[in-house]
Amino acid sequence: MQFQQLQYFVAVAETRHFTRAADLVHVAQPSLSQQIKALERELGADLFLRARGNITLTDAGEALLPLARRILADADTARYEVQELVQLRSGRVRLGATPSLCTGLLPDVLRAFHDRYPGIHLMIEEGGSHDLVRELARGALDLALVVLPLPTPSPALTTVELLREDLVVVSSPDAPKPGHGRRAVHISDLEGERLVMFRHGYDLRELTVAACRSAGFEPDFAVEGGEMDAVLGFVRAGLGLAVVPRMVAARSGRGLRVTPLARPGLSRTIALAHRSDVAPPRAARELQRMLLER
Repeated sequence: MQFQQLQYFVAVAETRHFTRAADLVHVAQPSLSQQIKALERELGADLFLRARGNITLTDAGEALLPLARRILADADTARYEVQELVQLRSGRVRLGATPSLCTGLLPDVLRAFHDRYPGIHLMIEEGGSHDLVRELARGALDLALVVLPLPTPSPALTTVELLREDLVVVSSPDAPKPGHGRRAVHISDLEGERLVMFRHGYDLRELTVAACRSAGFEPDFAVEGGEMDAVLGFVRAGLGLAVVPRMVAARSGRGLRVTPLARPGLSRTIALAHRSDVAPPRAARELQRMLLER
């Protein structure tokens, strides 16, 4: 049984005329008649009673008609939904990102994407790069914004460098200025300062602790274990200093003093990652393009 045969059958059933049905479906009348006969042979029953000037449905035709209409309607629905996805009217994008990127980079890009494609459902998962790589590998995410180098390099992932971002020191305006009030501070100036530190597994924690150790000292934590919003809140409350991305500091500057790090400073490399063996869906590829062109 062929889909086209059902179309021809419904056309004849509705017009009760083979020639008019052929015109309706844009096919030659002999071809339509041949396909109807082939369908009847397939089903083992006549579908029409053919009398000169009078075409009526047999019992078998009456039984098939509602089923054929339902099949054709379902096919139209399937075609429409696929077209919706292809034309980016609906669908979803599953994007992973570190919390700092959710705060700093993503809001403007996601707003522009949503304005352009309001029917696309955005699903955001926050996590450290290690967790996001694992979620990408198991197919739970379409794309992820991660910090390079990856904690565990994976040949199954494709990464494209997106940007390099400077890190800065944030403190409470009511607290003494770090680095004895200099306009820019060195990592060595953080020795003896109380730091508000992110939880284990957080990319910024690993980067900051490694920089302090390279400068010859162990950082002193006033509070540790927080996510980005918590760390910024603790800094505003005067519990200590924190090293955060410049974009985060710019967006969250109210109630914070921002001090740049003196050269060579600290920076991190942000990349966009996806699985190498599976192409991201169309909507995800469009978000990828907007991120790369930002």
